[in-house]
Amino acid sequence: MRFHRNISFAVIDGLMAIFNEGEYADKVVARALKLDKRWGSNDRKFVAETIYDIVRWKRLYAEIAEVKKFPIERDNVWRMFAVWATLKGYTLPDWKYFEGTPVRRIKGKFDELSKDRKFKESIPDWMDEIGVKELGEEIWTKEIAAQNEQAKVILRVNTLKTTKEKLQSILLESNIETLTLKEYPSALVLKERANVFLTNAFKDGLFEVQDASSQLVAELLDIKPGMRVVDTCAGAGGKSLHIASLLENKGQIIAMDLYESKLKQLKQRAKRNGVHNIETRVIESTKTIKKLHEKADRVLIDAPCSGLGVLKRNPDSKWKLQPEFIDNIRKVQAEVLENYAKIVKPGGKLVYATCSVLPSENQEQVKKFLTTETGKNFTFVVDKKVLAHESGFDGFYMALLERKN
Repeated sequence: MRFHRNISFAVIDGLMAIFNEGEYADKVVARALKLDKRWGSNDRKFVAETIYDIVRWKRLYAEIAEVKKFPIERDNVWRMFAVWATLKGYTLPDWKYFEGTPVRRIKGKFDELSKDRKFKESIPDWMDEIGVKELGEEIWTKEIAAQNEQAKVILRVNTLKTTKEKLQSILLESNIETLTLKEYPSALVLKERANVFLTNAFKDGLFEVQDASSQLVAELLDIKPGMRVVDTCAGAGGKSLHIASLLENKGQIIAMDLYESKLKQLKQRAKRNGVHNIETRVIESTKTIKKLHEKADRVLIDAPCSGLGVLKRNPDSKWKLQPEFIDNIRKVQAEVLENYAKIVKPGGKLVYATCSVLPSENQEQVKKFLTTETGKNFTFVVDKKVLAHESGFDGFYMALLERKN
């Protein structure tokens, strides 16, 4: 492949924004893809995948390029880009940015560093330590390797509007081939990556993009049409919309979040999905929760977490996360579980879920909760620990609890 200057500059600008300005990779990539209307699909693919790739392997490439200073200077980002290109087998163009690139030394250094997991999987020391401590050496080695693979594009069929078979046919007309997944009733996986958001099928609300592991969460709630369901940490509402499909638009969903902006996104998505039974509520104080005490048949607590199960989807979070954040988030999880569990009415059910693979955020939180005053009113039913290296999808945890009558 021939490198083009404007495309390469877009990659470098994007990396500078992510590494030095703390911007989120997905937002940076979305912005970069709008820079030049003349770019074809291969150009856009190159920009997106190269940015994500260099972000994913930042520590490894920085070490090979002998980049020691942070924030990273522009010339040093070019050096990391040269390392990436060399390891990918590209011939570097005759540009000043690549002058004196030591191709043989890069390959030798890569082989040497690949013997150390922290460099091989490109993760901070503290993250490697916590992974080994909580999952053990063998499982953590497999899991972090799986988290460095590119995430598959998974769709959740909106069963309020279509079926899996119909959606497959509709997408095929746009040259998008999909496969069904045996254990996931509403999921389709793309055979090749494509921008599904440009399709009429998406604009008509026939599907949402949602990882297969994430689709297991609403299924675990054991929902029946006509129930009242509260999604306590709804965000932009991916799981609320799945709940609406399971309710068949009957009953009521109360979607709650601290951020009104996210709930506005949910309203727009609900309209496109043909969902009519979602009421949004901003959590302004404890009163918002108290009003719902013992009022819901089902409650979903998709708790704030470290996100260590979705690194393949958010590789930049490897560099944004700090160990103290995980200490704090465990306290938040315990509080959220204690407070929001009170919304479940006697005989009702609760699912606690995270997109983390750490037991301290997952089964240990549930175990602790069951010993509290509120938790003593609940019975543990079942839980699922989903690891990326076993499933091929995101790492997730979910536990089903039932409130005693």
